[in-house]
Amino acid sequence: MLVLLGFAMIAVFMILIMTKKLTPVLALIIVPTIFGLFAGAGLGIGPMVMDSMKSMTSTAALLMFAIVYFGLMIDVGLFDPLVKFILRKLGNDPAKVVLGTAILAAAVSLDGDGSTTFILTTAAMLPVYLRLKMSPVVLTCVAGLANGTMNILPWGGPTARAATALKIDVNDVFVPMVPSLIAGLVVVFVFSWLLGLQERNRLRATAPEIWGDVADAGDVFDGGTRRGAGGTGSSGRGGTGTGGGSGVVVLERTETLVDLADTGLTDTALDPHRKTLRPKLFWFNLGLTVAVMVMLVANLVPLPYVFMVGSAIALLVNFPKVKEQGAQLVAHAPSIVAVVSMVMAAAVLTGVLNGTGMVKEMSAWLVHIIPAEMGPFMGVITGLLSIPMTFFMSNDAFYFGVLPVLSETAAHYGISGAEMARASITGQPFHLQSPLVPAILLLVSLAKVELGDHHKKVLWRTAVISVVMLAVGMLTGAIGIG
Repeated sequence: MLVLLGFAMIAVFMILIMTKKLTPVLALIIVPTIFGLFAGAGLGIGPMVMDSMKSMTSTAALLMFAIVYFGLMIDVGLFDPLVKFILRKLGNDPAKVVLGTAILAAAVSLDGDGSTTFILTTAAMLPVYLRLKMSPVVLTCVAGLANGTMNILPWGGPTARAATALKIDVNDVFVPMVPSLIAGLVVVFVFSWLLGLQERNRLRATAPEIWGDVADAGDVFDGGTRRGAGGTGSSGRGGTGTGGGSGVVVLERTETLVDLADTGLTDTALDPHRKTLRPKLFWFNLGLTVAVMVMLVANLVPLPYVFMVGSAIALLVNFPKVKEQGAQLVAHAPSIVAVVSMVMAAAVLTGVLNGTGMVKEMSAWLVHIIPAEMGPFMGVITGLLSIPMTFFMSNDAFYFGVLPVLSETAAHYGISGAEMARASITGQPFHLQSPLVPAILLLVSLAKVELGDHHKKVLWRTAVISVVMLAVGMLTGAIGIG
């Protein structure tokens, strides 16, 4: 019964948020509560949720003050030069912008922290997407793909958990999986380019003020210009271009696009006239941000405290007046409420899953339904199971509760613990999209994207990446068959 209730609860939750029948916050609270009562939790459901919520408080604090800090840095103009540089290099071609987003997210993911990756990627790229009228869902999808793939790095968490659970060296798990990681990133970049091409085609039809009035099937794009097969060109703003018989259709030139004095940026995060700009404090803010990032990587003190202190210093120096400090905190309140409320609501789902024993029973059921003749394929089975299982349960629950049981079974067929650990981390691209992962809640909140819309675009792509990583691991011998 608990197995059925557990899977039904996850299914109902996903259906409700993807069909937008309920907001994620309401779904995270209402659905687990109903199923928890059916599971016989009774009045004990309250303590279950509160115990789970205690473990969420530090995460909520981290996300809250991270939003405040990076929101301040955007307001004072720290990222304006970065966005200007990105636009100059990528031009106004959506395919290049989306691919650049994937590369940036993958590079920042080297620090092993999803929240930091999503904050920096969103801060740098969201204004670009809004300026070009591109879909923010594409940004969250690409950032999620890149970060999820990079999450198998030894310092990212899952690989270390798998190695610890099976008592093996973390390098023995990760190093043989490098080809899989590279293959996964290649798939990420391919998906990103294809998504960019889709955005390019969509914008030609829906954003003529950027892409011009001509949408000839023979046109090709080259950075900030569109060259047609023939005829005269017209400017991206509807003016008259100089085709000279070559059929060049000049879109908004890149240097115009990235001019921060462009009135098209008014009322966006890059509004050149915003009162919060602090150009004289640029180097101070840059130094402070570098110091915060160093502290994050060094992990000398708890991360929430790092952002607390960083936010306090940033507010004090950039906005010395009390009224200005209060105004800045209020300005970022919507983002804070959105993400912190989802983190706290997620405690209801995890509390019910763990407190009622659903997770334990679901794991045991999955292990027992595997036929004996499938024993030699336990590595492959574990890799496939890691895709859905790490989505609806925490990494700790999977790696410390499920993986040891699977590994013990696999040992009877000559499959080593290291091979099982490698297989188990291939589901991480899918795992990172789970509503139980605070970082993904932060990403969709910062980009103002519905979680259901994000899932529609990202889930099947992450499943493909996970399967590709598993297949490459098998081909290279990192994941063997008994």
